[in-house]
Amino acid sequence: MVFIRFLSNINFNNFPPNKYKMSYQDLIPLVLTEIVGDFGYKVFANQGGALPFATGTIGYVGVVYFLIRSLQGSNVLTINAAWDGISALLESIAAYIFLGERLEYHYEYIGIILIILGLLTLKIPFLRKKKFHFPKILGFISGPDK
Repeated sequence: MVFIRFLSNINFNNFPPNKYKMSYQDLIPLVLTEIVGDFGYKVFANQGGALPFATGTIGYVGVVYFLIRSLQGSNVLTINAAWDGISALLESIAAYIFLGERLEYHYEYIGIILIILGLLTLKIPFLRKKKFHFPKILGFISGPDK
């Protein structure tokens, strides 16, 4: 009961605005490509095969791309917190829907609610506010945003 009162008193509008350029537009594909990579490599590890290896590798190439997108103009601490939160949330939802898994105790669902609240306090915008430019690989100049 005290916990519910505490949550009802939180005013997310009082938190400082998000000054980062990352968005859910970058973070959700990051998590989804990570899941594809994990599933591909799991099949490869247990059964072998070129297709599972290629699927895992393509998934992790996607992880690198979306991580670079997310990090541009942001910081590692915020990206990592958001990535972990979204990953835990999406994988929990997938386990609930596709695998029929349930948590043993009702209070364990509070942990999932806390993940959602943590993501809300990060104030991550849904869409990227600034256009993404892939940095140059060779040289020290990183493209148009110097």
